[in-house]
Amino acid sequence: MSERSFGQVITAMVTPFDQEGNVNYEVAEKLAVHLVNNGSDTLLLSGTTGESPTLSWSEKTQLFKTVKKAVGSKTKVIAGTGGNSTQNAIEMTKYIAKIGLDGSLQVVPYYNKPPQEGLYEHFKKIAETVGDFPIMLYNVPGRTGQNMSPETTAKLAEITNIIAVKEASGNLEQACRIRRMTDSSFLIYSGDDFLTLPLLTVGGAGVVSVASHLVGSQIKEMIKAYDNQQGNLASEINVKLFPLFKVLFSTTNPIPVKAALNLQGWEVGGVRLPLVNIDETLKKEIKLILEELSLLKKQ
Repeated sequence: MSERSFGQVITAMVTPFDQEGNVNYEVAEKLAVHLVNNGSDTLLLSGTTGESPTLSWSEKTQLFKTVKKAVGSKTKVIAGTGGNSTQNAIEMTKYIAKIGLDGSLQVVPYYNKPPQEGLYEHFKKIAETVGDFPIMLYNVPGRTGQNMSPETTAKLAEITNIIAVKEASGNLEQACRIRRMTDSSFLIYSGDDFLTLPLLTVGGAGVVSVASHLVGSQIKEMIKAYDNQQGNLASEINVKLFPLFKVLFSTTNPIPVKAALNLQGWEVGGVRLPLVNIDETLKKEIKLILEELSLLKKQ
């Protein structure tokens, strides 16, 4: 993996909690090592899946240090340090660069809903202030209320240390337009597991994945198959994993993936309010799919 790449499979890691709802750093350490050994090229901490809005800054910093120490140089570790305050985003990003993380995920500002020029100036200011520290943009209009246009993304891609975008708009046409307007060195990652293979066909680099908690090696195999012009094999893997991809987003992420990990025995705990734990009907559906994919230990 080059210095200007986060690899093909980036796992947006859950934040484990104990029974009292505190961050369980011991489980986080073990889970991180497991993910590295099972297909993950990079770990993303404190993203959407990591429940970043409900983590305190002290919890985040301890989590960053714990995971980075656990995986060492085996894989890259990046962190979500974006927000709707440009200055706060700068300060958080400077901090993770200082402690030795490998990059930052910068989400489109939410709630204050800046126009496209505001988005450009926001990300430009962050990138220029943190030197050559690698940045991945994060476009997720379903959560932020604002779509970053392909034109804005392409303009930002001209900034040296903005090296990638997590495109979670669910819009392949938009991803294709970004690809047409940017240099091939600018990396486009799917923000949705079920769109990983389709995105590869329009010039994508890989996926920021939730399902890789459970099938990271198989997702990596699918991407490698596509790269090796084994389209049929890639399609077979995608079709096989598709029910898992869908059920993990059958309600708000990370509720389903935490339930799946708990079913596997990981003890990652529940979710913090205002999210709520999974209902029994959906839990049974997840368990059935895990059993069909042989992802549960036999009793």
